[in-house]
Amino acid sequence: MDPQLKQQIEERDAVLRTIKEDLITRLNLPYEPEDLHEDISLLGSGLGIDSLDALEVILGIERSFGVKVADDNISILRSVNSIADYVLAERAGGEVPQ
Repeated sequence: MDPQLKQQIEERDAVLRTIKEDLITRLNLPYEPEDLHEDISLLGSGLGIDSLDALEVILGIERSFGVKVADDNISILRSVNSIADYVLAERAGGEVPQ
């Protein structure tokens, strides 16, 4: 495997794990990180977080990863994967997915 690709995979896995652990802690969820699928919806029928939970999650993202989430960018809360995409894009200085 290409060393650069392996590094990207490991970085994404670390970001996903941190996001899952933070969600479980901040939202007091009765899960282990392995129990949360990366594509689970955070809003609506998935985890069903409300607006206060959403704010708490965004603050956690900003603190954990040192990135800023714009007030109007609630779309990153679609899933654990969408948060990871956002964090990795911000770290790389690239275009952030919407």
